[in-house]
Amino acid sequence: MSKEVGGVGLRAGKPSAGAKRKELALEALTEKNKTVRVNFDLSEEEHTKLKIHAARARKTIADVLREFVAGIE
Repeated sequence: MSKEVGGVGLRAGKPSAGAKRKELALEALTEKNKTVRVNFDLSEEEHTKLKIHAARARKTIADVLREFVAGIE
């Protein structure tokens, strides 16, 4: 919704939303290795084991899983 006030067009919403959208679109066009999000369920016990393993290795869970996938032939 737009409204003109004192010769200036105003719109509802976040002022930075348009800039962020443009930035994301440009990034998507220039990204060489496109990524996808993976989502799966773990039991609480499995999640805890994974989280502890990552913490002991001083890595994020994402890094641990990326390294695992990179090792698959």
